[in-house]
Amino acid sequence: MLEVQKKDDQNEKLDIQQMTEGDVAAFNRLYERYHKSVHVNILKLVKSPELATELLQDVFLALWQNRFKFENKESVGGWLFVVSYNKSLNILRSKIREAVEYVADYPAEVIADTSDREEEERYAKQMALLDEAVDILPARKREVFKLCRYEGHSKEDVAEMLGISPQSVTDYLKQSNKTIKEYVLQHYPGYMLLFFFILNS
Repeated sequence: MLEVQKKDDQNEKLDIQQMTEGDVAAFNRLYERYHKSVHVNILKLVKSPELATELLQDVFLALWQNRFKFENKESVGGWLFVVSYNKSLNILRSKIREAVEYVADYPAEVIADTSDREEEERYAKQMALLDEAVDILPARKREVFKLCRYEGHSKEDVAEMLGISPQSVTDYLKQSNKTIKEYVLQHYPGYMLLFFFILNS
C-alpha cells in the first residue's frame, strides 16, 4: 500500500504541473481528490449546504486562477484549506455586517474587502504557519495527518495505505492534534481559529 501512496503522490505532482500549463483534465483530477474534504470543512463554518457548495466552487475557481503559482509545488492540499477557511470567514463577516442595521453608516474603508495583494499576503502567512506547525510532527504522524486532514481519506483507508491499524491512525491524529494545538497556542495564539478549522476536519 505504501507503493500505492507513493504513486498517488507522484500522480498529484504531475497533475499540479499539468494544471500550471493549463490542463483542465489535471485540474479536474485535483478537484476530485480534494473537493469532499474541503466541502466538509466549509460546511462546518458556514452551516449552510447551499452556501458551502457555492464557496466550494469559489475555492476551486481560485485554484484555477492561481494555477501558475503552483509550479514546483508538490501538493495543493494546505493551500485549499487555507483559502476555504478565509473565504468562509469572509462570508460570515459579511453576514454579520448585513445584520447590523447601521452598517450603511460605516466608513467605506472599514467594510471594504482587502486588496488582492493583502489577501495573498495573508494566505502566504497562514500557509507558512500551517506548514511550520505540521512539520514539527514525526514523519509517520505527519503523513497520517496530511492524508486525513488535507486529502480527506478515511481512517480505514489511511490504515490500509500505510499498513497500520485504524486505531493507530486514530491515535496518531489525536497526538498530532494535541502537539499542533500546543505549538500554535505557544507561538501563534492569534491564529488558533485557522488551526481549529484544520484540526477538526
